[in-house]
Amino acid sequence: MAYQALYRVWRSQRFGDVVGQKTVTQTLKNAIVQQKISHAYLFTGPRGTGKTSAAKIFAKAVNCHHAVDGEPCNECEICRSITEGSCSDVIEIDAASNNGVEEIRDIREKVKYAPTQADYKVYIIDEVHMLSTGAFNALLKTLEEPPKNVIFILATTEPHKIPATIISRTQRFDFRRIATQDIVEHMRFILEELKIKYEDQALYVIARAAEGGMRDALSILDQGISFSEEGLTVSSAMQVTGSLTHEMMDHYLECCVDGSVEQALEVLEVLLNEGKEGSRFLEDLLLYCRDLLMFQQAPKLLEEKSGQTTEKFQILAKTMPVETIYHFINILNETQGELKFSNHPNIYLEVATVKLATGTKAASTLQLSDKQVASTESEHVSQEILELQQTIQKLAAEVKHLKEQGVASTGAAPTSNQSQPHSKKATIQKYRVPKERVYQVLSQATREHLIKVKEVWEDVLDLLLVTQRAVLKASDVVAASPNGMVVSFDYEILCQRASEDTELQDSLQAALEKLAHYTPAIVCIPSESWGGLRKEFLSQNQSDKSIQYTTVPEENTQEQTVQEESRHVVEEAVNLFGQNSVEVLDD
Repeated sequence: MAYQALYRVWRSQRFGDVVGQKTVTQTLKNAIVQQKISHAYLFTGPRGTGKTSAAKIFAKAVNCHHAVDGEPCNECEICRSITEGSCSDVIEIDAASNNGVEEIRDIREKVKYAPTQADYKVYIIDEVHMLSTGAFNALLKTLEEPPKNVIFILATTEPHKIPATIISRTQRFDFRRIATQDIVEHMRFILEELKIKYEDQALYVIARAAEGGMRDALSILDQGISFSEEGLTVSSAMQVTGSLTHEMMDHYLECCVDGSVEQALEVLEVLLNEGKEGSRFLEDLLLYCRDLLMFQQAPKLLEEKSGQTTEKFQILAKTMPVETIYHFINILNETQGELKFSNHPNIYLEVATVKLATGTKAASTLQLSDKQVASTESEHVSQEILELQQTIQKLAAEVKHLKEQGVASTGAAPTSNQSQPHSKKATIQKYRVPKERVYQVLSQATREHLIKVKEVWEDVLDLLLVTQRAVLKASDVVAASPNGMVVSFDYEILCQRASEDTELQDSLQAALEKLAHYTPAIVCIPSESWGGLRKEFLSQNQSDKSIQYTTVPEENTQEQTVQEESRHVVEEAVNLFGQNSVEVLDD
């Protein structure tokens, strides 16, 4: 008989033989025992995890008349015919090559006929995600209302490509990646059954290269056995998988940790000349760094996943800081992503090697410098604390002395009171009031302009920024002319800030233009200066009017002249500031 690959010879024939999928197999067995068999199932998961094998086992179990606890007997005629693929009632379809509407319509026509040999007609559609949209639509009605004694089992590695309408009409089972230890145990069982010599560490090399797929693991195992005439060795497993030995990775990472860039590049060149693939090289290094981290945190768990560890590996794991391992993993991960889109992988590997080696030196230097800086800062802090304590003691002594001196020299109070007006005067003179600009506005001020501004003033503030609004909140418009406007502020510091803030004045003019079609020049004054300026302006204006009245006829008495002048002054004040702002007092 012709030679068959290991994954075909050792294909699971019972639910108990399916490796690493205990949850799925137990659920299917219970459904068979309890006679709760659905009309459609969806098996999803990575390649080589047992989806199609489980589908064929299920087809045998539902049709086997000698099933025990949901397991097929594999000895009756139905079981043997399904295993050999000769049963006409169990149909396997590859959706990758039969993905058209016509193929699905053919299934719909044949599904109407009752099974001839078995109790159930089972359709196993592999790689169902490859069906076209029309084929899915044709299959939809059959899945929703299938004929009696018909079961559909859909298998796929990409469930996200299957329409939700199809998934909702099936029972979904997710097959997970098989654990490394489970793959090792299964391969060990096969090799012992075949009476082939093997090295236990070689099984871990193959299991890790298989990335959770049993079919891939058995294929690699088949190659490893054929490669060496002396059985399966670590060397043959490394050669077949293209992986690095622990000694190679120990030596490479030892050079990187020591900061020996030249030696690390030489090791890399030797590895690449031996035919090692860049992607496999990075994968092995990432796993190695992961193992270093796990050895530090959970050594028992590492033994189950990777088997034995070398002496150099243990030394590296004990001496490498966790931060350095994280740094290595980040660099290797970034390089792995860049390698996928490059035609020159060796360049990226060399750059990564330089980063690994130089980064370790930089990290150690940085840690040393950080310690030195921390020590220096600690000394400075201590010195500053001592100086502050001395300063506080001096200030406390001075305050005590000043209190005693103040109580003793109460007679000096008048002197201090005499100096208060001087201090107040100095404070007022901090802001120079623009009298000329104020008088210029007052000379042309009208009541109409003032009312126009006051009506829209609140709306004007709403158009300004929050900070600008805060400055003008404690202000008021006291006079307005066609070309200017006087704004008084309750606080001198706000007045000074507003007079110096050209952006605020521009925003204020823009808001007035928008709401009142009025763009005056802004004159800012403290509110405490406004009363004096107004009186001064009125007195000057009164002097000008008195000059005009010198030409009054001689028969007018002096009292009439004064009354006339007063009347003109009042009228002028009302025109400038409004009736509500003017109060006439008789002396």
